[in-house]
Amino acid sequence: MQNRDFFLTKMELKIAIQGIKGSFHHQVAQQYFQSEVALDECMSFETLVKSLKEKKTDKGVMALENSIAGSIIPNYALIDYNNLHIIGEHYLDIHMNLMVLKGQKIEDIKEVHSHPIALLQCAVFFRDYPHIKLVESGDTAETARRIQQEKIKGIGAVAAPIAASLYDLEIIASGIHTVKSNKTRFVVVKTQNKELPKEEINKASIKFELEDTPGSLATVLNVMNNCKLNLTKIQSMPIIETPFQYSFFVDVVFEKYKHYEKAKKVLEIMTTHFKVLGEYKRGDQ
Repeated sequence: MQNRDFFLTKMELKIAIQGIKGSFHHQVAQQYFQSEVALDECMSFETLVKSLKEKKTDKGVMALENSIAGSIIPNYALIDYNNLHIIGEHYLDIHMNLMVLKGQKIEDIKEVHSHPIALLQCAVFFRDYPHIKLVESGDTAETARRIQQEKIKGIGAVAAPIAASLYDLEIIASGIHTVKSNKTRFVVVKTQNKELPKEEINKASIKFELEDTPGSLATVLNVMNNCKLNLTKIQSMPIIETPFQYSFFVDVVFEKYKHYEKAKKVLEIMTTHFKVLGEYKRGDQ
């Protein structure tokens, strides 16, 4: 049976994103699908997952890690617990900008609202403006929209340039993120993983658990190395039911699917629990 997306034009695809139009998730959806798509704007990642599971949307876009702030660990758990499948990834250069209702200067701004990760990435910039109170919100673009809709003065938003354009705000400070090489890795998720032929797959995300014995993790890593897999990410998470035991979330890349397939068969035997979270094509960094 052919993938149902074969019969859908890009405009007919409905994509769940965290946030609203003008958010970084919106930007990724545009770039990854290379066109405007119908959006389900979700104000939390939990709502995004619900949208997919209730079949309101075909695919979802989720941020998974940032080069400054690190991994968004709850999203690993959401993907795993809800049996979602990673079918693709996209790396986005993040440009943080301070934007306000037109005609204001930075001295006029008493508060800046944005997503906590965005504020964290701009912490050094705001040290020079101790009069500004930083307030966490659910989404970068949502504050930008609210400022314009309610004509709010004295409050700024930290968001992407697309938000300033969409909501007609003025950028009074651009590129305010601390580390200028600032990238976020987003994944595209779906309730089923039938997307690409094996020949096009060169990356996989897996999860496994191990017996609490000396050298067990080292042995697993040796298997990956011997099977010509390059480990690009390893993230541990505690197993709630078993104190001081951990699950490992791992990303691997490979030149040939058969090398990964061989490793997968061995790891299924060696681990106490093994799960494939996604097999997909590696995104450009």
